[in-house]
Amino acid sequence: MHSDSSLHRSDVPCSSPLPLTHVSSLSPGVPTKPQISGFEAAVPEGEEVTLTCTSSGSKPPAVLHWYRGDKRLAARPDVVESTPGEPTYSVRSEVTLTVSRSDDNALVTCAVVHPSLAPGDKRSEQPLRVLYSPDVKILPQSDLPKEGERFYLKCEGSGNPEPSTFTWQKKDGELGPQVTIDRAFLNFEMLNKSHNGVYLCQAGNGIGSQGQGEYTLLVQGHSGENNYEYPTAMASGSGVDHAVIGGVVAVIVFILLCLLIVLGRYLIRHKGTYLTHEAKGSDDAPDADTAIINAEGGTSGVEDKKEYFI
Repeated sequence: MHSDSSLHRSDVPCSSPLPLTHVSSLSPGVPTKPQISGFEAAVPEGEEVTLTCTSSGSKPPAVLHWYRGDKRLAARPDVVESTPGEPTYSVRSEVTLTVSRSDDNALVTCAVVHPSLAPGDKRSEQPLRVLYSPDVKILPQSDLPKEGERFYLKCEGSGNPEPSTFTWQKKDGELGPQVTIDRAFLNFEMLNKSHNGVYLCQAGNGIGSQGQGEYTLLVQGHSGENNYEYPTAMASGSGVDHAVIGGVVAVIVFILLCLLIVLGRYLIRHKGTYLTHEAKGSDDAPDADTAIINAEGGTSGVEDKKEYFI
């Protein structure tokens, strides 16, 4: 009886829990935060840089997306590998960029897309550093440089790295007396009109060709007279316009005077003709010749009338 009881217990084996590894394989594997590699130092403008993004522990395999700012980048197809000893996957993606100066300090992002994650949950960023030649402009000390004053021009260059060499020259001429160079500054000890002209500055930082800027200097006189050529040209052109307008007005006035004279003579003649016809149409009026005499010369006496009757 005792043996039957023990046999019965042995026929009903005790169920053991599933291994933890087996349980975890039944649920999706959550991918790790992506890691970006391949960027070690600043890259000269115009060259290529290749970045690699990896993420592991995903099931099903995750998908990796690249962005520069908010713009999606085209990358090579993801490479998916199974993780040794685990039922998960490792994913790798590469993107190659040709960098420009606008990419300096830009952020390149690798984001993981997976059913277990909300959009943007896991991503990594890599700032870019780009080396490029300077953009150069010349800034004056003031907008109205006056004769007899101290004055300077500053050569300002924006590049990566910052410009370290500066070269000044005057277009079509020498810098002249009382002009000194102090790296990015061109100093005028005492301005005079011989300093008028176009000044050039070249700035270099060892990357590519030197950048160049230019500035046209026009020194104002002591009394504040305007030395700009364009307003003077405009004033002379304005004087010519006034002369033309005056001539046209004079011609118009002359024509009007001529018309008035012709009109006056016309009215006088027609007034005489009217009087002549009036005289012919009246029974008690003198004859036509007398009417004409009266119209032209008025009544000058009986003797004049007799002369015309004869």
